[in-house]
Amino acid sequence: MSQMLAFVIIVGILLLGELVAVRTKAWVPSMFVCAVLFLAGYWTFFPEDIVSIAGVPPIVATLMMYLLITNMGTLLSLKELKNQWKTIVIALFGILGIIAILMTIGSLIFGFKTVVVAIPPLVGGVVSALIMSEGAKEAGLVSLSVFAIVIYVVQGFAGYPITSIVLKKEGQRLLKLYRGGQMTAINEKETEQAEGGAAKAATQPELKLFKNLPEKYNTDFFKIFRLAFVGFLAYLVSTVAAPVVSISPFVLCLVFGVIASSVGFLEKQVLQKANGFGLALMVLMLFIFDGLKQATPSMMLEILFPLIGTIILAVIGMYIFSFIAGKMLKVSKYMAFAVSLTALYGFPADYIITNEVIKSLTDDEKEREMLTSHMLPPMLVGGFITVTIVSVILAGIFVGFL
Repeated sequence: MSQMLAFVIIVGILLLGELVAVRTKAWVPSMFVCAVLFLAGYWTFFPEDIVSIAGVPPIVATLMMYLLITNMGTLLSLKELKNQWKTIVIALFGILGIIAILMTIGSLIFGFKTVVVAIPPLVGGVVSALIMSEGAKEAGLVSLSVFAIVIYVVQGFAGYPITSIVLKKEGQRLLKLYRGGQMTAINEKETEQAEGGAAKAATQPELKLFKNLPEKYNTDFFKIFRLAFVGFLAYLVSTVAAPVVSISPFVLCLVFGVIASSVGFLEKQVLQKANGFGLALMVLMLFIFDGLKQATPSMMLEILFPLIGTIILAVIGMYIFSFIAGKMLKVSKYMAFAVSLTALYGFPADYIITNEVIKSLTDDEKEREMLTSHMLPPMLVGGFITVTIVSVILAGIFVGFL
């Protein structure tokens, strides 16, 4: 298969997924449609390395992840991160729900070792799945080694549609309050507070560190250079700290993006302003779907029962515990459950699904801004807490049980 044919096919799948999401008003998320089509392709005529043939090898996807996550950090202010403490608590409660249900009911049905292998990938991403897969292989548990990878690959099939449904419920609730004058966008509140000092605000440029730089020199390449530099600093700090403490560079990318935006080194949504966001997101999505090549029909049949069973129990556990946390913290049950569900897919799916839902609910820009300000930050923070941080810690602990 030629490079351009491979590229046309896989981008065509992304397009089909997007069209279905638009047509169904996000009741069927694009991520779900794309996952089904990629799986069908791998089971029929796709070369196993179709994504790499198309020009998107894993190393390029990793680069895009650095840029995208740093860019995501510019969406959050330091104040906003501090305000998201409830999200962190809810995300942790959701993980506790997975562990509690699977270690009790799950162990009785599927066996202790199956549950031990399942929990870290269910809570997180590829790193935790690989840790458990290698641990199971070293313990002589070949089928469980495959199970760890497949459960990571297919858990989104449950997470994508459920999250879309829950976020639509939350969005409808927020719109009702907004249209009744009982709620404003978070950014709108800040705008209203700033209106009295509009002249002062006008003298404070977004790029405070480059306030004397003529706009003509703030080119796309300069924007991307600054974004890449912040991503590099995150990588450097992670590497230097490694002998003492293991910190994911991607977690640091988010934090450094927040800081760089707050001090005026990066614009908000700098990648969009550099006209690179769409391409970067496409690369990362293709990397995610590339993981489906490992889920062969024979593997799926062999582990189908524990696969479906553990995912169902995990979702039930997340719902119960997130509902309790939401009640305690006075957060809506829909938002609390959606935050917990980010454990099943993380970034960029949390960003994509949230935006799809927002676009499907209203065409009014102010209403979209309100929904974005209330729904997107918790989803992003929840995804990083579950997938990027906690899952790797759990994998390091649970692999010792095999």
